[in-house]
Amino acid sequence: MERNFFEVKDTTANPAPLGLLGFGMTTVLLNIHNAGFFELSPMILAMGIFYGGCAQIIAGVMEWKKNNTFGTTAFTSYGLFWLTLVGLIVMPKLGWTEKASDASMVAYLAMWGIFTGLMFIGTLKLNRALQFVFASLTILFFLLAIGDATGNVSIKHFAGYEGIICGASAIYTAIAQVLNEVYKKTILPLGLIK
Repeated sequence: MERNFFEVKDTTANPAPLGLLGFGMTTVLLNIHNAGFFELSPMILAMGIFYGGCAQIIAGVMEWKKNNTFGTTAFTSYGLFWLTLVGLIVMPKLGWTEKASDASMVAYLAMWGIFTGLMFIGTLKLNRALQFVFASLTILFFLLAIGDATGNVSIKHFAGYEGIICGASAIYTAIAQVLNEVYKKTILPLGLIK
């Protein structure tokens, strides 16, 4: 049997838990604010830049190295979502631009909802846990868009509660992957597709 000397075995770690935790923890914190429990603080903005933004971009690049188009697209895109969201909040405060109008925020959130809904289709070949993350995130984006379109504070607060669930589901999915790998058995089920 001929041996291929150019074949490289992938021994790198799974970057998905990092990306999912960056997304999930930042999403929970922002949506605790959206639900009305505390103000939009530097804590949320810092999480958006460094964990929601940078950590997800790093995870996306690592997924690229693993030849995972879905993971690369998802983590890099949502990392850049967090950076653009922080930019939308911070740039007007720095005097770089006017505050985004409600109409432009509706368009921004709706586009992210459409993108997420399309990415949800890809999860149908992955596992139930990711399906829940992407389905609940699609709903979250559209609830936030409707909240901005109507100016209805109740919708924004409801979106906050839904966002907490979405973020928590991403945290669960990440920790399930970590623990299942560490223990070499299913500790937390992901609902694998057969």
